[in-house]
Amino acid sequence: MRHAFPELLNLEERFGSIILGTIRSKLSAKNGKGQGMKDTSANKKQRRGSFSFLGGMQTLTDAICEELGEDKLHFQSKVLQLSSSCNGNSPLENWSVTYASNHHKHLENQSFDAVIMTAPLCDVKEMKIRKRGTPVLLDFLPEVTYMPLSVVITTFKKENVKRPLEGFGVLIPSKEQQNGLKTLGTLFSSMMFPDRAPSDLYLYTTFVGGSRNKELAKASREELKQIVTSDLRQLLGAEGEPTFMNQLYWSKAFPLYGHNYDSVLEAIEKLEKDLPGFYYAGNHRGGLSVGKALSSGCKAADLVISYLDSSSREKLPTGSLWKM
Repeated sequence: MRHAFPELLNLEERFGSIILGTIRSKLSAKNGKGQGMKDTSANKKQRRGSFSFLGGMQTLTDAICEELGEDKLHFQSKVLQLSSSCNGNSPLENWSVTYASNHHKHLENQSFDAVIMTAPLCDVKEMKIRKRGTPVLLDFLPEVTYMPLSVVITTFKKENVKRPLEGFGVLIPSKEQQNGLKTLGTLFSSMMFPDRAPSDLYLYTTFVGGSRNKELAKASREELKQIVTSDLRQLLGAEGEPTFMNQLYWSKAFPLYGHNYDSVLEAIEKLEKDLPGFYYAGNHRGGLSVGKALSSGCKAADLVISYLDSSSREKLPTGSLWKM
């Protein structure tokens, strides 16, 4: 709870109950509005539980790619070695990254001022990391359990969905497996984001696998289609075959925040402390949601800026800093 849902834990610690805390928080917000706080559109957007972009989440990554430029992006590449030459003189180009690209037979090498790592810890352990030429032992990194997941996107004609439900979506409790439901849950994507599908279709995003049914996540496309169609038929009265289907599989979709997860966070902090200019971001800490992952990336970027800025200031000679 502390690592996966810190906000819920905060409510429980403050009010003694998650439900009571939620009610009091809502009442507090209403009282604030009654005392003159304007309920602006910006405030409404800030309180939304979900968000996206016109055209989908890829709009964000496309914008980042366009801003960086194709020559700065290296797809289908595997990082083999990270080398830090930090000697305290300057933070610039202290990091050397060696990687193998599917597009080139030989290894490639590039220098950077800092590194933000988002790869799973199990992949980090396979990398060779050196600090001023000395290998960094990574045996202190604990084993992390990762959950496999298949995401299945389907569309159905509206007239074929007999019980369309309005809302965010539905989660399936594990006990419902005895009633034949095998999926983890479904997002009503076209309900949340009407631009995602034509007006005569419902778009659904269904999740299969996780800790409940690890093997099902690796099922064939046809089997997943049958599983998802069966569940949507039972839940929503979706009849017939979907007019569209796509499936994405991740063998390490997200880390499992277990009882001993404190040791994972401590190991990440040690890695960052021992390697100046190295920062870890992603869903390994702070939460698993897309919003939390984005927040983690922004925080890591801010830390890099602060690191480079402070290092540069420390090297300025006395009297060389102009103040206004």
